[in-house]
Parts: sequence; structure tokens; C-alpha cells
Amino acid sequence: MDITIAQLTVFLGWASLINIGLLLFSTLMVVLCRDWAVGIHSKMFNLDPATVPKMYFEYLGQYKVLVLVFNVVPYIALRVIG
Repeated sequence: MDITIAQLTVFLGWASLINIGLLLFSTLMVVLCRDWAVGIHSKMFNLDPATVPKMYFEYLGQYKVLVLVFNVVPYIALRVIG
């Protein structure tokens, strides 16, 4: 099965939309439910509660870069050439 440029563009568009939605949801949950999430994650993984917010920030930053590099930028490139 061969994939066309149009199919790849549509796929990357939907993947970008889903990943950006997940990133926004994760960010909202961290902002709105910080104390609850810190309490649960510090107990689940035996972490110092003071370090968990820093870990959240690193996770969100790394996820954002991955979404941009592997979804959004290729989508935009395909839209420009197509």
C-alpha cells in the first residue's frame, strides 16, 4: 500500500491536532489540579513533592518540542509544497 502526499498531509494534520489537544489538556490539568496531582504522583513514585512540579514542567516542554518537530513542522512543510 502506497501512501500519497495528500494522505500523509491529512494524517499529520490530525496527529498534530490530537497531540496539541493532549498537550493543552495536560497543561490545564497540571495548572488546575497541581496539589492533587503532586500528592498522587509523589506517593506513587516515592518522589519529593517539591521536585514534582519541575518534572511536570520538563515533561510538558519535551512533549511540546516533540509535537512541533514530528507533527506540526512536517505538516506545514507538506502544506507548503502541496
